[in-house]
Amino acid sequence: MNNRQLILDVATDALQTEADALLRIKRDLGEEFVRAVELILECNGKVIMTGMGKSGLIAKKIAATLASTGTPSFYMHPGEAFHGDLGMISKGDIVIALSYSGETDEVLKIVPFIHDNGNTLISMTGNCNSSLAKNSDIHLDVKVEREACILHLAPTTSTTAQLAMGDALACALMKVREFTSMDYARLHPGGSLGRRLLMRVGNVMRRTDLPIISEQCSITEMIQRMSRGGLGLVVISREDEILGIVTDGDVRRAMESRQAEFFNIKPIDIASKSPKMIRATEKLIDAEKMMTQNKINSLLVVDDNKHLIGVIQIYDIKL
Repeated sequence: MNNRQLILDVATDALQTEADALLRIKRDLGEEFVRAVELILECNGKVIMTGMGKSGLIAKKIAATLASTGTPSFYMHPGEAFHGDLGMISKGDIVIALSYSGETDEVLKIVPFIHDNGNTLISMTGNCNSSLAKNSDIHLDVKVEREACILHLAPTTSTTAQLAMGDALACALMKVREFTSMDYARLHPGGSLGRRLLMRVGNVMRRTDLPIISEQCSITEMIQRMSRGGLGLVVISREDEILGIVTDGDVRRAMESRQAEFFNIKPIDIASKSPKMIRATEKLIDAEKMMTQNKINSLLVVDDNKHLIGVIQIYDIKL
């Protein structure tokens, strides 16, 4: 067997092993999961994730997913918790502890405090008879038949199972809370979606040195103004009235179809007389939809009297 086939066979086996494990967890999902979701929904505090080693890394990711989808959450290192960070846990918080064996010493050491503090403890283990599972209010079973690791030792399938269970919790919570794309955007203002959903056209439009020409302008002057404007277009205006728009595409097409007379025509002859317009108060996502639907790259931004106040382009939205 050559190396290429060996590599593909091992990778395929790893993926199949993990896929089979997730299907098993899906089949066994039941009331304990429902109770966990309901308790988190009722929680007036935060969801505190904890775990050691690879389980700790998964716990951090789950905490980040929960926090970004409407469930206040953060990660607490169990070792540091035992040496003072238990002060991070408030009375109304829920603790979700990850330990595949359910016997991780650092995690078990903080269980008595969690109980004494009156917090709900949800565990995620691969052994329902483990110490952690038995001392939890709710146990989420993430047992797997074997690790995808070729030695069946390194946490691979088991950490995938933990991560998937965390994602399932987050998705269920989002659905029951009716968490919307707008809610997501508010928690991700720096991301692309948040920017498009929250920011307005007026926040990003070009408003100075707009490429405006009169209807009497020559083709040569128009091309020069288009070049200086750097937007690939010019707006033809009579006082404050928008008469049309000429794009660099209009110029190319006119040069091809009207070669002999090109430099004798007026810009208004090749202009789009009904250019697409938008208000400065509209959201970026609405501007993006309008450009996509009309297969254009620019919109004229106008005030209530349809006077030009700016230009927005698709590149401004997708920065």
